[in-house]
Amino acid sequence: MEEQWNKVLNFFKQNFTDGEEPEMDVILFLIGIQELGKVKKQYSKDEKVNLMHIATCKLLEPYGYYQFEKIDAEGWPHYKKIKNIPVKSPKDQKKLMQQAIINYFKKQNLF
Repeated sequence: MEEQWNKVLNFFKQNFTDGEEPEMDVILFLIGIQELGKVKKQYSKDEKVNLMHIATCKLLEPYGYYQFEKIDAEGWPHYKKIKNIPVKSPKDQKKLMQQAIINYFKKQNLF
């Protein structure tokens, strides 16, 4: 998994962060934009939070935690929570998200 995670980080370093290693929230924000399908020059704080939520839902959907519901009139995707994510240590939560991002990248044929 470490090798694949490094590929994800390299993708973001090369394309979005001028060679800096991105934080998890930056990765989620950019995945959220990808899922929304609309790029704006600037997003409000609430929109940024919503974009990270969209990304989290999309990433955890294959694990059965969320289910896609609909696209609203403004084009924003909405998900329904199916089950709670088990309480895990921060380290385990990070690994779950890393694996989900790796799987997303594979599904999107980004590496």
